Amino acid sequence: MAKPKPTATKPASPPAPKKGSKVRDKNERPIAENRRARFEYDIIDTLECGVVLVGSEVKSIRGGKVSLEEAYGRVKGEEVWLVGCEVPEYVFSHQMNHETKRPRKLLMHRREIRKFASKALEKGLTLVPLKMYFKEGRVKVLMGIGRGRKLHDKRDKLKKDSVRRDIERAMRRGGR
Repeated sequence: MAKPKPTATKPASPPAPKKGSKVRDKNERPIAENRRARFEYDIIDTLECGVVLVGSEVKSIRGGKVSLEEAYGRVKGEEVWLVGCEVPEYVFSHQMNHETKRPRKLLMHRREIRKFASKALEKGLTLVPLKMYFKEGRVKVLMGIGRGRKLHDKRDKLKKDSVRRDIERAMRRGGR
């Protein structure tokens, strides 16, 4: 008698994410987020970049001590730099520690620099770091190209956000 052929069974798929929950990559660990940037700028486009760091900076960043508040991107020749990002000194490092606010080179392909960062040279557009995170053990920065908002634009955004939240609350309560 012939043996029956084993049938391939599909592995169970992971449950679908709940509505309203943020889907996050399991290999991604957030370090810092520049929430003010999304309020101050209309973000047109984003790009993930690597960062050139020294060892004591990585140790300090692993502790979660980094500030993107005053940081911005700068195009110099064929390179893009992260300026104003504060990484405090690592306490347990030797005397040759890093500078806290030194410019750090961003790692991008040449075509990305030409396409993405050259937009920053246009009038009124700025390279803004949106968040910093670890991805598969490496530090990454999500850079965005933003156009600065005027005061009345900021007020309009606050109104729209509060109306949207009120509608969502009413929808949740209305279902009971």
